[in-house]
Amino acid sequence: MKFELFDLEKIEDSRGKLIVFEKNNNCPFEVRRAFFMYDNSGSTIRGGHANKKSQFLLTAVNGSCKVRVNDGYNEETFLLNAPTKSLFIDKMVWKEMFDFSCDCALLVLSSEKYDSTEYIRTLDEFLASL
Repeated sequence: MKFELFDLEKIEDSRGKLIVFEKNNNCPFEVRRAFFMYDNSGSTIRGGHANKKSQFLLTAVNGSCKVRVNDGYNEETFLLNAPTKSLFIDKMVWKEMFDFSCDCALLVLSSEKYDSTEYIRTLDEFLASL
């Protein structure tokens, strides 16, 4: 599967809630890069690219956003609206994040460090590369 939405296990007690990302448990790769997006307006579109090598896990740790993914054969839109939901996106999948709530903080874990040469930045180029 090139993309999949799944539930994260929540650890909860009287002190609060905790979610852990672990390789080969709920994260299929070693995390080499992590970042988060916030203060995006509702009309902003982030992403708009595919990656040749990088895999990703996206989790809205606050608020909500939508993520449209396209592997060249299937296109689907997911709503990320809880810190207990995570979207896995494999390499060579076109991705667009949009419809951000004003309080959205989107955590992104990546299997690779940033490398501008692995980005495919137009949908036409992506589709032609398949």
